[in-house]
Amino acid sequence: MIDRVVTLTVSSRDASRTRFISAAKGEKQGDYVVFEEAADLARLLTENRVRILESMAGRGALSIGQIARMVRRGTHVVQDDIQALVDAGVMDQNDNGVEVACGAIRVDFFIHSKSPANVD
Repeated sequence: MIDRVVTLTVSSRDASRTRFISAAKGEKQGDYVVFEEAADLARLLTENRVRILESMAGRGALSIGQIARMVRRGTHVVQDDIQALVDAGVMDQNDNGVEVACGAIRVDFFIHSKSPANVD
């Protein structure tokens, strides 16, 4: 059973503000990690980081060494990837180790033009 889903999304400040106001009124919004640009989200979710997240799903807190062995990579590069995921709010790190603080992660974003195209 998936107890909690965190959505990684790209959202404008206006959309985030609207969600915040709705939450302040008591309307459930779910759990979000919001990025201002699709490129920021894409930079975070490298192939190696996705492998780390998939490997850790449902396992609770693990040490960096355990994670490195699971994904068959060196501890220093895994530490760098873990730190990026912790900094983004996708993972939690404490005295017990590192863990994905949800049952599933949903990635949700649109890629669209920011300005009208000039076609001659």
